[in-house]
Amino acid sequence: MIDLRRLHVLRAVAHYGTVTAAARALHFTPSAASQQIRQLARDLGVDLLEPQGRGVRLTPAAESLLAHADAIQARWDQAELDLRADHGAPSGVLRVTGFPVAVSVLLAPMAARLGERHPRLSVRITEAGVPESFDLLFEGDIDLAIVESTPHNPPLSDTRFDQQPLLDDPFDLVVPDGHRLAGRARVDLAEAAHEAWIAPVEESACRPHVLSACGAAGFTPDVVHHALDWNVAAHLVAHRLGVALVPRLAHLTPHLPITRVRCEGNPHRKLLTCTRGGGHARPAVATALRELRELAATAVA
Repeated sequence: MIDLRRLHVLRAVAHYGTVTAAARALHFTPSAASQQIRQLARDLGVDLLEPQGRGVRLTPAAESLLAHADAIQARWDQAELDLRADHGAPSGVLRVTGFPVAVSVLLAPMAARLGERHPRLSVRITEAGVPESFDLLFEGDIDLAIVESTPHNPPLSDTRFDQQPLLDDPFDLVVPDGHRLAGRARVDLAEAAHEAWIAPVEESACRPHVLSACGAAGFTPDVVHHALDWNVAAHLVAHRLGVALVPRLAHLTPHLPITRVRCEGNPHRKLLTCTRGGGHARPAVATALRELRELAATAVA
């Protein structure tokens, strides 16, 4: 008989990429995590890990087992939902997460609405980046996340997660007041090809979107400053240190001497809702998703 706790350790190794990272996430020592997998391998009579350089990799048998493990986890989650069902009424604690703009513009007003309409439901918000959100979902620490679509996200075919489109958030070109492009209703990004640029930091989920938008316009931006926060980028623009692409959902500090100009071709980032596989069926999550879709419909002017 398979020990589900040992199976979860194997799932964590597959998710985090190494035994050490999986052990850290599960609050195990690496030797304890390795022992759990060795015991699972003995129970099943197959090898689950094999050497690869200085590390290890999953064997074909482990890959096959994981396909069943994800299905087992989804069924277990559904069993918990069925046991806790309360005639479909949203109740209990709903744990949600998102990156800063998603929290400010979508999750905070969603929580306020749910608090007014469903007094038996308590919403708990945690701010987290995109990779962290997937880790929190995988570990069962949250129920619902808003994430940006990036090349590093798990594929949509990954049955551990249910990722659904929420909205497209356009990028605007932000320039100083009085800039040659400031009076335009729309601008082709190619017209800013020779400007100094302010871009998101290397680890930002938005950086690939900004560079891709410039690439689609036929140029590589001359990035002279990097910012983690959109308002930092706005202040740099206000001091005439460069131009920037900023998502329309990002609320910038008011009264700065800057102008937001819409872009031809509508460069944008995609925002997704994400739950664990089957998690959207929980009444609290389904209610939250409906509220988020209503908010998303009017969020981008």
